[in-house]
Amino acid sequence: MSSLPDELWRQILEIGIESGGLSYKELCCVSISCRRLHRLSSEDPLWHRLLSSDYPKPHPSSSAAAAAKSLYKLRFERDKERRIAAHRRLVLRKESQIAEHSRRLGDIRTRVAQETAKASQTAQDLSNLRRARQAFVALNVWQPEVVRSRQKQMVEQSAVPAECRIHALEMELKLCKQQIVGLEKSYKDEKCRLDAAKEELASIKYHPVREHKGTSGRENEHVKRKKLKISNSLQEK
Repeated sequence: MSSLPDELWRQILEIGIESGGLSYKELCCVSISCRRLHRLSSEDPLWHRLLSSDYPKPHPSSSAAAAAKSLYKLRFERDKERRIAAHRRLVLRKESQIAEHSRRLGDIRTRVAQETAKASQTAQDLSNLRRARQAFVALNVWQPEVVRSRQKQMVEQSAVPAECRIHALEMELKLCKQQIVGLEKSYKDEKCRLDAAKEELASIKYHPVREHKGTSGRENEHVKRKKLKISNSLQEK
């Protein structure tokens, strides 16, 4: 190592920075390996290359006289603060999504309970009406003609015949079951979204400075594709 000239070591470090294989972390590690590399890795042109590579935006002219290493440190601290602030906003946004998913799950559970109670009451009414009809049919077997004609007259005078009421209750019970199935499917989908949001939040908290891309972009793209498909189908009709 001592046999290599400084110019060759400078070229090695410059090639590493230009190729992207030598970041500021590796350069700092190289600088603590020995005094010679510490001196070479602290040179201004080297950090200027690293500054232009990591932060290609134009730098203020007022800071041109400052050392490139100090300027890189300043830009790095600003970028770190920006990432931390973005991380906080992302955590708050994700926690808000989790709260919204939890609220929707509560609403779905309430609706499922309501539909289940409604279906149970409808099934009970339908069972009672069917038993009443069966009892009425059984009484016609041995009742006198006068009693049967009187009951027939009462049934005919009824605003809603028994068969119509039974059919209406059957349709209502069927509708309640369909509603329950749809709500259960919605509950499963919302539960999957809640679990995914919790996993994303855990990953975000585990990597506070990493750049995280939310799922809102993919969801918006999915909505756009769905709207385009609907518009195309309408045009074909």
